[in-house]
Amino acid sequence: MKIIIFGLGNFGMSLAVNLTETGNEVIGIDNDMNKVNMVKHQISHAICMDATNEMAYQALPVKDADLAVIAIGENEGAAIITTAIIKKLSQARIIGRSLSPIHDTVLNAMGIETIIHPEQDFADRLAKKINLKGIVDNFSIDKNYSISEIKAVPDFTGKTLEELAFRQTYNLHVVTIIRKQARKSIIGTTSQIDQSEGFITKDSIIMEDDLLVVFGLNKDIGKFCNRYQQKKR
Repeated sequence: MKIIIFGLGNFGMSLAVNLTETGNEVIGIDNDMNKVNMVKHQISHAICMDATNEMAYQALPVKDADLAVIAIGENEGAAIITTAIIKKLSQARIIGRSLSPIHDTVLNAMGIETIIHPEQDFADRLAKKINLKGIVDNFSIDKNYSISEIKAVPDFTGKTLEELAFRQTYNLHVVTIIRKQARKSIIGTTSQIDQSEGFITKDSIIMEDDLLVVFGLNKDIGKFCNRYQQKKR
């Protein structure tokens, strides 16, 4: 994909680098030359320009872009103006970063379907990790459902998913299993990495230290984690 990211702060820069590493052509834009210099060798193109100046877009291939991410994180006015210019000049899908409830309202009024709140989303995920012991990571699907990485209860070791009857017992669906795998570096040292087991079946066996990626209602995930804690006591 051809992606333009406006705003190269911590969030925008990390996103630009990750998208480049996964095979996308990424143009990163910021009005701070220091930020542009920091990332210019890690992404396809890095440009220093004022994104609120419509004339500056003449040399920018906005019409060829598949996606534009407005990741500006400090100046709400600049973010809104940039969004408006992209809406005018391009048919690209737009992802807008919102900085406030009013910003949400403006982006909705502009017809931006994908609105993100990186700080709020991270805080929500961190709160779940703190409150629900056993959760390693969590991704909310909506206000009721989540996908969570949960440490396998020691009692599960050596048992199959069919034996554990996850759906019937916990009302949770196990999507996959993440397992520690040994990997050798080019200098011969060995390290442990997390690796998905891919598509799993009822015969898949849970091993010690496995992470279970489960999908279900937040309340059911919470019940499972509470039961997990009771087993540890």
